[in-house]
Amino acid sequence: MQKAIYTTVGIDELLPHVQALKGAGARFVQMHAERNVDDGTYRLVYTFINVRAAQEHIAQDGSYAIENLVVDGIDQYQEIPSISSYYPAVFPFENEAHDLFGLAITDMQVDFNGFFYQVSTAEPMSVITPEVKAAREKAMKVRAAAEAKARKAAAEKAAAAAVAAGEGAAGVDDAAGAAVAQPAAAAGSDAQHDEAAAKAALKAAELEAKLAAMDPEKAAKVRAALAAKAARDKQNKEA
Repeated sequence: MQKAIYTTVGIDELLPHVQALKGAGARFVQMHAERNVDDGTYRLVYTFINVRAAQEHIAQDGSYAIENLVVDGIDQYQEIPSISSYYPAVFPFENEAHDLFGLAITDMQVDFNGFFYQVSTAEPMSVITPEVKAAREKAMKVRAAAEAKARKAAAEKAAAAAVAAGEGAAGVDDAAGAAVAQPAAAAGSDAQHDEAAAKAALKAAELEAKLAAMDPEKAAKVRAALAAKAARDKQNKEA
């Protein structure tokens, strides 16, 4: 069983309340906007599950609370601070509120670091395991390092080619600038190998998280099937 808690806050109180929920381990669920037909003002409702508290309550009596922050009486021209710096997954909802109603939501952050609100187990109580979180962070760092290495190597190669061709300083700058814009695929084998290894580690960590959430007997069968497949692939590769 679940119950809904609604807390009305002013626009200037929104971010402090969101920060407090984030600090308490709450997970963002959704946000919606609606128009009050009586006076033409707007209302925003932000919905969260306090995951830590919910897990405790579910263990005790199967219940948990949905927490809602309500910002009411919004004029169309009032600026509403985005909460995407705390919860990136709110971006599509904020963007929709802007597109549908023209609400002025400011400072929306669009960078999802390559992962669009992924979770590791079945909803609604899912959380990302520490192993998956660490693997994702490592993958992002390796990817960034690989891209930086690629751009540097491509720029140096282009600059050397420009000098050898006698193009002069201007030609070197143009060639280097063009090379910096090249994608990380031009990095060379080392950078590509590092990124591939990071992706493999991330995939393995996410698989382990999924297996951990399964029934132990089913997880054992999946592990056995995966091990058998890996052995066959290795044998075919060596043949």
